[in-house]
Amino acid sequence: MKVTLFATCLVDMFQSNVGKATVELLERLGCEVEFPKGQICCGQPAYNSGYVKDAKQAIKHMINVFEPSEYIVTPSGSCATMFKEYPHALKDDPDWQQRAQGIADKTYELTQFIVQVLKCKDVGATLNGTATVHTSCHMTRLLGAKCEPFTLLSHVQGLEVVPLHKSQNCCGFGGTFSVKMGQISEQMVDEKVLHIEESNADFLIGADCGCLMNIKGRIDRKKRPVKVMHIAEVLNSH
Repeated sequence: MKVTLFATCLVDMFQSNVGKATVELLERLGCEVEFPKGQICCGQPAYNSGYVKDAKQAIKHMINVFEPSEYIVTPSGSCATMFKEYPHALKDDPDWQQRAQGIADKTYELTQFIVQVLKCKDVGATLNGTATVHTSCHMTRLLGAKCEPFTLLSHVQGLEVVPLHKSQNCCGFGGTFSVKMGQISEQMVDEKVLHIEESNADFLIGADCGCLMNIKGRIDRKKRPVKVMHIAEVLNSH
């Protein structure tokens, strides 16, 4: 099975280890992974900020890049959600909308792809310790990927997953929100870190690099002994 990786901006610039773990995991599960060098930002920051016209340039470019793909997989629920939004963004252009729908239909967040397409629940991972999980807003509320991460984590040998109080609450990142509303964002992430501490977990696991970058930054600033990991890194641990 051929899989085309959409790495995302944050993986490309800040968290290349997540991209590496994603490729290694997919290859271990029998996939042939391709990486189109023409990929850029999915257009989400501009689109969510109301700059739809500017975002359409990135959207059309990404459609051209990923159209030949059999499956598109990304280690980001947020960016997968943006790909699903492409048909709506191009609703006034029937030709482009049809092409955008083709992209949306074959796009999956990593854990979705493993569970729904590969039909795999146990990837053979091992990680000793206790973990709690941050469920990102875009991934759960818009993409609808609520169960897949927990299904896969429940089969990681040596790992105990404990509840996170008010897990449904946003971490305060929200893309440009964290820049435009810095003080509010700070209070939100402080509350998130407090609940993580209360769980007494060794690890904080998530599936969106933006959320994890925000939470890890606050944990590090507060010098808390919690290791932040993307779920791809966890599932690739063995």
